[in-house]
Amino acid sequence: MKRISQPFVWACLILVMMACGNKNNLQATKADQPVGIDFSADSAFLFCQQQCDFGPRTMNSEAHDRCGQWIAEKFRQYGLDVQEQKADLRGYDGTILHSTNIIASYRPEQKERILLCAHWDSRPWADNDPDEQNWKKPVMAANDGASGVAVMMEVARLLATDTTAVIRDSQLGIDFICFDAEDWGTPQWAEQDHDSESWALGAQYWAAHPHREGYKARFGILLDMVGGYGAHFYQEAYSLHYASSVVNRVWRAASIAGYTSFFPTQTGGNITDDHVPVNEVAGIPCIDIIPCYPDCDASSFGPTWHTVNDNMENIDKNTLKAVGQTLIQVIFSE
Repeated sequence: MKRISQPFVWACLILVMMACGNKNNLQATKADQPVGIDFSADSAFLFCQQQCDFGPRTMNSEAHDRCGQWIAEKFRQYGLDVQEQKADLRGYDGTILHSTNIIASYRPEQKERILLCAHWDSRPWADNDPDEQNWKKPVMAANDGASGVAVMMEVARLLATDTTAVIRDSQLGIDFICFDAEDWGTPQWAEQDHDSESWALGAQYWAAHPHREGYKARFGILLDMVGGYGAHFYQEAYSLHYASSVVNRVWRAASIAGYTSFFPTQTGGNITDDHVPVNEVAGIPCIDIIPCYPDCDASSFGPTWHTVNDNMENIDKNTLKAVGQTLIQVIFSE
């Protein structure tokens, strides 16, 4: 799933600037109140399970294609306008990847928009598994893929209910983009050098070829690995560089919603992920909600990252709730 673009030590990167400069921005005032719309972790968990029921959604596989059709139909079921952006992309090894970015738009007629995104494909190789016999086995990707899509689906479900009349009366539209071909990045066991451009292929394509000419959004939020046990979401460095105001907005919303413990105001490293081309090519300020495990020897992305253990047994409803309720707070505060 992602690559870290420069070395970092998460536990030591508590910057004085962030602690002081952002502190006031993150404290809820008396005027700030929870929006009163409940994000269902049970529903999001089910959406995650339903994706995994197809098996690993690796590129060019039947499971991938069937799950993609299911995702598109699920968004249509909630009344969203769905486009399927197909493209043949070239993987790090020359493999042609038949990719589909799934774009589901709520109130597509509105010019003012928010972008929510996640990737939906599975890593074809468990190349960080502690057992090297598993290195070329596919990853189920319950967390690293399915969890982000599941949170977006639950938001879409809420938009289809009567509880969201407040946003229907606004001039705001929302786009949910499920990026494909994110996780075909150069495996650790490959003979060639790592190529950062081999990751986030679907996002790269969409950023250069948006589904609507001249497409813009107020801001974007990328959801990546948002369902793992013990997750804490540090402030990713590219997000701070390109979209610090969006970082402040989201972490403030987490505080108002009561999930400060999941969203510490500590800074992490630069992570190559789908939000990078959204910022650099599409020009949309976009942040990455992605976990950090500073004490995990296996990976700073957590013990199941790119292993055969990234399955439903390691999905935590509490984490889904924290991220989903924070997202609801952001959206319905707009």
